[in-house]
Amino acid sequence: MIRTRFAPSPTGPLHLGHAFSAILAHDMARGEVGAFLLRIEDIDRERSKPAWEALIFEDLAWLGLTWETPVMRQSDRMAAYGSALDTLWARGLLYPCGCNRRDILAAASAPQDGAPLTGPDGIVYPGTCRDRSDRSGPRPGDTALRLDMGLACRSLADAGHGDAAWSDAPLAGFVEEGDGPGHPRGAIAVTAAALEQTIGDVVLARRDMGTSYHLAVVIDDAAQGITHVTRGEDLFDATAIHVILQRLLGLPTPIYHHHRLIRDEAGKRLAKRDDARAISTFRAEGVTPQDIRRGLGLP
Repeated sequence: MIRTRFAPSPTGPLHLGHAFSAILAHDMARGEVGAFLLRIEDIDRERSKPAWEALIFEDLAWLGLTWETPVMRQSDRMAAYGSALDTLWARGLLYPCGCNRRDILAAASAPQDGAPLTGPDGIVYPGTCRDRSDRSGPRPGDTALRLDMGLACRSLADAGHGDAAWSDAPLAGFVEEGDGPGHPRGAIAVTAAALEQTIGDVVLARRDMGTSYHLAVVIDDAAQGITHVTRGEDLFDATAIHVILQRLLGLPTPIYHHHRLIRDEAGKRLAKRDDARAISTFRAEGVTPQDIRRGLGLP
């Protein structure tokens, strides 16, 4: 049975872009007599507010969407994330990192290296702490933890590939069914070369959160039995991170559907601070749910 989800963060009002993603996921499930789930991604405890969460429920119900209960909240699942981190730490695939954004920018912008590379999380980490950190003993809980991407890739590499070819051989893959502009569809291969060069050592546990978006979303999609992930095309490049984590942790890989982004008149993607396009604003102005659908090009 198809199982989709909508996973907003309660850090501001839902806008038209959120409505588009939620409706797509809802209609995809309902069209196949499947299940639509809601997940509250509230690992950012400083910015997450109960009032915003309540508004999420109101807006989605007003749009005519229904979901299974109980609703999953990431703030209730820190033990699950910790268990996954323990597994990766025990395998030597994580290392502590004390670098801040300024440190990373300075190291990545060294004159001999040219312009810094950017990936799904911004500047690709230059590996400053990779060989400086102690990976022995219990997993530390008071610092950021990064995935040693090169070591992770080598642990998954097919032993049958020669030394010169293994980094270009597929380590994992996923099926893309979306219609996001500029992105391929069908079977997408994930290689070590791409992971190391364009993504690098991503943070899997932030010091102030105890986890990260990448780790939490992978653990939670598996826990909820999600078969199809529907989300904006801006997350397409991050899918390689999620697929490699799924393989490292022995979790299933869903089918992905990355959709176009809803933008303003200037072509800029919508943000939560854009109250003029908040669903609650449209509700207050007397706009109907069907008006929202038509405006988004949905039946």
